[in-house]
Amino acid sequence: MHFFRLLKITFTAIRFGLDQFIFTHRRLLILRFLTKILLFWRILDKPRGERLRLALESLGPIFVKFGQVLSTRRDLLPEDIADELSRLQDQVPPVGPEIVEPILHSAYKGDLKKVFKTFNSTAEASASVAQVHFGILSDGKEVAVKILRPGIQNIIRKDLGLLNAGAWVIEQLFPDGKRLKPREVVAEFEKHLADELDLLKEAANASQLGRNFPNSQLLDVPEVYWDFCTTNVMVMERMSGIPVSKISQLRKINIDLKKLASRGVEIFFTQVFRDGFFHADMHPGNILVGRDGKYIALDFGIMGTLGEYDKQYLARNFLAFFRRDYRDVAQAHVDAGWVPPNTRVEEFEGAIRAVCEPIFDRPLKEISFGKLLLHLFQTARRFNVVIQPQLVLLQKTLLNIEGLGRELDPDLDLWKTAKPFLESWMSEQVGWRALITNLNREAPQWAKVFPKLPSMIHDALENKLYVSRDEEKIELLIRHQKRQEKLIWFLTGIVACTFFPILYFFFVFLHKV
Repeated sequence: MHFFRLLKITFTAIRFGLDQFIFTHRRLLILRFLTKILLFWRILDKPRGERLRLALESLGPIFVKFGQVLSTRRDLLPEDIADELSRLQDQVPPVGPEIVEPILHSAYKGDLKKVFKTFNSTAEASASVAQVHFGILSDGKEVAVKILRPGIQNIIRKDLGLLNAGAWVIEQLFPDGKRLKPREVVAEFEKHLADELDLLKEAANASQLGRNFPNSQLLDVPEVYWDFCTTNVMVMERMSGIPVSKISQLRKINIDLKKLASRGVEIFFTQVFRDGFFHADMHPGNILVGRDGKYIALDFGIMGTLGEYDKQYLARNFLAFFRRDYRDVAQAHVDAGWVPPNTRVEEFEGAIRAVCEPIFDRPLKEISFGKLLLHLFQTARRFNVVIQPQLVLLQKTLLNIEGLGRELDPDLDLWKTAKPFLESWMSEQVGWRALITNLNREAPQWAKVFPKLPSMIHDALENKLYVSRDEEKIELLIRHQKRQEKLIWFLTGIVACTFFPILYFFFVFLHKV
């Protein structure tokens, strides 16, 4: 089975001219020359990025999904390839009712009528990993039912094996192979897939995002009906709205597009800096707009998380870039511990300045946050800075948000929209406001600790005393052990001096006899 799959991959690679990617290595130039002669019939009139995208689409859903994840690694890929891979769509034909219904019967132990009043066995949407159906629960609630495609785990396991093998070949053949870390990219892809293959994790993500935006005027998140969720079936509230990319339809219902674009930026920065938990797959297919002008989020398989250090790093970098304070950008990397200890901060600062100054010659509204992060990552790579995976995911999401916002409002100025938010957040993290916030957060813990301080000090002193006594005991034991060792060696010497002559004479006696 692996052999036939490998044959198909090889044929597809030849058909779309992907051998040109491989035979760029100087050791393989002769093979490139031979393939040009042998495969003279090929017409490779499309750009290399487009040919790669078409090849992945023809290889099936797992390779499409891999290409989508690969497109997020703009710190590793040439820009033309990353742009083309970001266009990959994983729309695949849905499985039929004869396969869907047994899955539901197994999930609910055959009691489908007790769960659903009605269920549409024809899928409303279908992707590489799962498909969505609509139905009505027995209590009358309209729901969307997400069902994992059967057998997807086996398909993924086989294709992942081939991807790992290909990554190993890239590492061995190309000088940049190890720096590009292809096997780590495959491992990252495998992790994303593992999350998407457990619908209970996705349900938990949706539930968490909903709790972060309760009664929000900006964002609606479907409610999860936990009683009907399993690892391969997820049941949630059915949401109705207009896809955010359908701008003409949004205008028809009098949606203020400028306000909508600004709200999208606000939602993103709220998720990132307030919650440290953000929807990381914000392409137009996963976003609806309600008649009330609120965003509706869908598909929670890929979520990003940021720690406090990550958030401070991002806010500090964005504000420093806005002020053109490149020294602070470089220092932020040093403070985060991402720059090797022997890095000269002044040299790093100069490299950042050389990359970013040309960007600021353009109007602020034309400056891309996402591309700014990309330039930073590319510069940092030259200084052996290891880019954190969560920041790469954030950069990909930021590019999506930018593209979406400027499609709604071409004059959207992300800097102007985001700067007050960032400055407000930073003021809450440093200074007297941060001190008061931290004191309020820590007050309950200190209230428990203060009454115990005298006994804790007493225990610490006693422990120190015991430690010193224990140290004395240990020292005595060591001395005693050394005396015993000397005695053993002495006795061993006596035995050896007595035994070996006797043994010698015994062998001599036997020899004479």
